[in-house]
Amino acid sequence: MELHEALVQISAIRKQMARSERFRGYRAAPVAMSALLALAGGAVQAAWVAEPAEHLGRYLALWTTVAAISAAMCLGTVWLRNCRSAGHLHRETTQLALSQFFPCLVAGALLTLVVARSAPQAAWMLPGLWAILFSLGLFASWRLLPPAIVAAAIFYLAGGLWAIAWGGKENALSPWAMPLLFGIGQTLTAIVLLVSQRGREVEP
Repeated sequence: MELHEALVQISAIRKQMARSERFRGYRAAPVAMSALLALAGGAVQAAWVAEPAEHLGRYLALWTTVAAISAAMCLGTVWLRNCRSAGHLHRETTQLALSQFFPCLVAGALLTLVVARSAPQAAWMLPGLWAILFSLGLFASWRLLPPAIVAAAIFYLAGGLWAIAWGGKENALSPWAMPLLFGIGQTLTAIVLLVSQRGREVEP
């Protein structure tokens, strides 16, 4: 019984240490690439989906593909670094960081599916809702990330609210909506990560 209690206490200590550890798995390069993908997605939308409200399937196919590629790049980097690490604490921190951010991705995917199938008339709100959900993911995991990441989270929240409140049905699905929200947001996130990475490199 004492051995079991000791193991439980050790596990609790490890989890507490993981919560206090900074997560360094997210890298600036793939995040910056996702910003470029958002800009490219806007250009493709302008040429391929001129009337997104009338061709909602194309619009959603385009942006879900962009989101999937971006997620694959960012999470792929995290997975590779996790595989190369021999430290148990690093792996626990990775699992904690992903568990904090992953729900916003699942919620975004399910929300998109429900709107597309049951409420296509509300699809104009999706860019704003996606940005708001992304901000919640950043807020949920900010304790493991560089403190300045809060600025990116605030941008996504404000941008999402702006897209819904002031973007309106006429502009919400326009080719500039997603590049503005996620192009700028991911660029800001990449800058925060890059500054943090360089700061660690110059530490004695």
